[in-house]
Amino acid sequence: MGSGPRPATGERRRSSWIAAAELGLISSTFSTIVSQLSAARIGRDAAVDWMTVAAIPARDWAISSEPSWSTILTGIAFHQWADFSWALVFFGVLGRWTADLRPMTILLLALPWAVFSSGMEWFVLVPLFPFWQPLFTLQQPYWIGLLVHGSSAVMYPLFARLRWRHGNAPRRDVRFTNAWITGALAAVVVLGTIAFFGSHGHELPWMGRDRDQDQTYIRHMTAHHAQGIELARVGAERAQDPHLRKLAMMMVASQSGENRIFENWWLSWFDTEMPDCSTEERAAMPGFLVPAEMRQIRTAPPDQFDALFVEIMSRHHRGAVRMADQMWRSSGDPRLRVMAHAIRHEQQGEIGLMQGVSGVAAVTTAVRNMFGDNVN
Repeated sequence: MGSGPRPATGERRRSSWIAAAELGLISSTFSTIVSQLSAARIGRDAAVDWMTVAAIPARDWAISSEPSWSTILTGIAFHQWADFSWALVFFGVLGRWTADLRPMTILLLALPWAVFSSGMEWFVLVPLFPFWQPLFTLQQPYWIGLLVHGSSAVMYPLFARLRWRHGNAPRRDVRFTNAWITGALAAVVVLGTIAFFGSHGHELPWMGRDRDQDQTYIRHMTAHHAQGIELARVGAERAQDPHLRKLAMMMVASQSGENRIFENWWLSWFDTEMPDCSTEERAAMPGFLVPAEMRQIRTAPPDQFDALFVEIMSRHHRGAVRMADQMWRSSGDPRLRVMAHAIRHEQQGEIGLMQGVSGVAAVTTAVRNMFGDNVN
């Protein structure tokens, strides 16, 4: 006996909204895993980045000198909600135009979509409406969000499989998505392996051109950050403005995370302990404070502390911006240069945050900070 008639296409298809929701869960989880595994490879402390994301909805509650697990999980959950929502928009709201596309066409559209969605978050949705939170845009350069959204978008071709009921997907789509899933899993394994060895002092080898230059930068920025952490801890304890106290805590967290990365890279790349900077080297660093200035900030009267802290920390940050800008423009290891670009952006952004920059001014400032040193 012959088999019955094949179901009509409409009966073989699933709701685009349901398929989009499933894809959103997959793509957001994939981007979370990739972000977590890749962060330290490009000089990012994942815990601090999740804390920055958590501060979008949770504001100052999320900020501390050492990111807590609750804050990290809040940041991850908010990130996944955002990625999930973008998948719903792409295949649900815009499903009339996207729901029937071939996998490669979806991929070609998904990558520009990552540019659009990350740009909307960085330029509009977070710093302006509806969240009105300048911290994210001033702390993180745009390319970080673009990488995160890109890692989510590369999973969009799986929609070509999810839109069909079980057993009804065309063979060509099944073959493509099987290969795509295999590639994604392989990428996670590779990134996980690199991350595992990196966390145990075996990063990918140093790839710079001038060893002395890179070593000097790491040593100097580590020492500069160490003083910045010390100064920020004073601010976290003594600032009268609660928001300024939280900003100081953010500085402690971000610079502590960066120093851990510097130390790990040094041990991995150069297989030796990092020498301390001499007194002469410290004195020559831009923005480095002398002992009298540190005593001044510690003993300042409470009613004068906040203004003095902003003044001294801004000067200290300007020095770090100058050092990072020089590394960014050098021929150093690409990872050091990428990290230097982020430090330059972050420290200029923190100067703006201490000065109360928000709204459109925060976006304008962040855009300018992306492209140069605007404080020296």
